[in-house]
Amino acid sequence: MERPQHPQHPQHAQRPYLAQQLDYAAVRAAAARIAGGVRPVTVAPAADGVWYALEYLQHTGTFKARGARNFLAAHHEAGALPAAGVTIASGGNAGLACAWAARALSVPATVFLPANAPRVKVERLRGYGADVRLVGDRYAEALAACREFAARSGALSSHAYDHPLIAAGAGTLLDEIHDALPGLDTVVVAVGGGGLFAGVATAAREHGVRVVAVEPENCRALNAALEAGRPVDVTVDSVAADSLGATRVSADALTAAQEKNVTSVLVPDEAITAARRAVWEEHRIVVEAGAATALAALREAEQPLGERVAVVLCGANTDPRDLTEPTA
Repeated sequence: MERPQHPQHPQHAQRPYLAQQLDYAAVRAAAARIAGGVRPVTVAPAADGVWYALEYLQHTGTFKARGARNFLAAHHEAGALPAAGVTIASGGNAGLACAWAARALSVPATVFLPANAPRVKVERLRGYGADVRLVGDRYAEALAACREFAARSGALSSHAYDHPLIAAGAGTLLDEIHDALPGLDTVVVAVGGGGLFAGVATAAREHGVRVVAVEPENCRALNAALEAGRPVDVTVDSVAADSLGATRVSADALTAAQEKNVTSVLVPDEAITAARRAVWEEHRIVVEAGAATALAALREAEQPLGERVAVVLCGANTDPRDLTEPTA
């Protein structure tokens, strides 16, 4: 399965007043825009000094609803939502969030997928009211068709993670966790393309909170960018690749990761699988492998990550049958 690349965003050039910088002011603006439109995160005690941020309870099952809602609401405020609506190439969590946010704002959404996309994803997107276009048999073909559609129709082109409005929306999660946990010193978050991480790290820096950025060993776009000093393409091969499988991290994520309050950590697939099963067996919580990646870092750590630690369980769009079946 091919993973999203790092497309350019034509709306940046067309509407420079929306190409805002990712900073804490952008996170606060996002919080005001999406208030009442997303579910405030539930923070639950898990162990001594450890809490789980249950963001998988969010609309569409992942944190991505925050960024999608902020992205569309900001364009709506600016009078920059075209009649053709919004378009995105994604059959995963980003596509679902975009379709959901568009429906909430009565905006047309056109979502491009490969023709071999799972039927359940197609039907769920249609359930959100999206116009689903099935093109080719590879993600790259769906992406090319999405770009052509945007150029021809004037539809607003969205992205899974690489936009300051998307990241700022995700960053509102950290403020809510901090409000729920006075004295929070560390937040642990999984990283794919970097939208969630960049937003969370931006807000965390404001509050003096340390961020542990966790990636699978063979899905390490952020870790590789830190080594190279710039975003670079990486190979993707992990049990968590369906949600963390970006081939290149965003520039905003790299900038955030270079701050002193961030630590980059890699975990093996075996630890991710074990963490996913453990959170089911201990708490009856079902999360996708991407969410379990953050928990794996906590379980693998040789020393405590902090005195008051929040682990973000960021998504639960997964098939739970392998958790309920007996292990060998």
